[in-house]
Amino acid sequence: MSERSSRLPGFYKLSLAERVETIAEWANLTGDEKAILVDRGLKADQADMMIENALGTFELPLGIAANFQINGRDYLIPMAVEEPSVLAAISHAAKLIRAGGGFHTEATEPVMIGQIQVLDVPDMDAAVSAIETHKADLMAIADTSDPIILKFGGGARDIIPRVFPDTPVGPMLIVHLHFDTRDAMGANAINTALERLAPRIAELTNGRTSLRILSNLADQRLATARCTIPADQLAVPGMSGTEAARRIEEANAFAIVDPYRAATHNKGIMNGIDAVVIATGNDWRAIEAGAHTYASRNGRYTSLTDWHVDENGDLYGAITLPMAVGMVGGATKVHPTARVAMKILGVKSAPELAQVMAAVGLAQNLAAIKALSTVGIQKGHMALHARQVAMAAGASSDQIQQIADQLVAEKNINVNRAKELLGS
Repeated sequence: MSERSSRLPGFYKLSLAERVETIAEWANLTGDEKAILVDRGLKADQADMMIENALGTFELPLGIAANFQINGRDYLIPMAVEEPSVLAAISHAAKLIRAGGGFHTEATEPVMIGQIQVLDVPDMDAAVSAIETHKADLMAIADTSDPIILKFGGGARDIIPRVFPDTPVGPMLIVHLHFDTRDAMGANAINTALERLAPRIAELTNGRTSLRILSNLADQRLATARCTIPADQLAVPGMSGTEAARRIEEANAFAIVDPYRAATHNKGIMNGIDAVVIATGNDWRAIEAGAHTYASRNGRYTSLTDWHVDENGDLYGAITLPMAVGMVGGATKVHPTARVAMKILGVKSAPELAQVMAAVGLAQNLAAIKALSTVGIQKGHMALHARQVAMAAGASSDQIQQIADQLVAEKNINVNRAKELLGS
């Protein structure tokens, strides 16, 4: 087990500068890296080199989720998110999970899927046979696309033809390339490999190749997180841990059977995962697309998680979802704050990063459904939201907490009331 502990009792009570110093000590940050966290993130001239028509930057709050223990190692999790209560809730959930031995995670090899669309195929059976016969040659062509990935043990893993005999434009052959991208997310490597494959695919099938693009349903690149929480850890005032565990199981069952509930259930999971994806400079849109499509893989949209009471009366939880994230290339290496976030995380590979994100998703889901099924979601969330309401009403920095406290005491958290209090 790591000598460092992710338990940070009283961290939220520290000043911003004190929090930065605490994290700097944890991650051995340099003075420049500390400055990036406080006021020297992505600069306008850097943004101008990253995208077209740049005007500047758009900042999100960057915080730390504490208490995470994953496969016996402690992690502090950097999260970029604007929504109040996410960091507090997820740190609380991680503390509960820690009491049961922490998270146990695993990930498959980082294999991405690329697709080549083939049309006007005169003989579909012959085309499929030709691709299967020449599979080794096709994978060798794909392996020429990225010598660096090949050097580190990645590269083509399979070629799979898929026939769609009846589409709006007639029969269609889709050729899948399975490609191990190692520590890269892999979009550029996959797309380059597909471009190189397309002429040979057309020749073998006597067809016409059209789209050549990766799939964001990365179901060959999965991350799983599991945990068991002792029932007594789940107790809340007026409710035993055993009863709370049963209610969490019931809440998850709701999301399993009803897509209307599953949409919100899974959105809560992504509240946590997206925040880490953004903080580390990865593609949150790709992760969202893959997660929600994976939730529909059996023909009906359903929960990404499983929570149930086990034979000992304790609460067991698990999540599995596609996790196409990388540590090299893209904004992960270009964005200065993303680089610091990766240093705080201290992960050594893309699969490890994927496992951390799966654990974060499971913790966020526990926090949400525990609150929903016991004390109600608004109790903690609205108390934290009150500060944003006070800010929106125009409260100065030394007035914000006072106005927020009054709004909470009155159970009347809205901008008009905050403006009244400011005018009184």
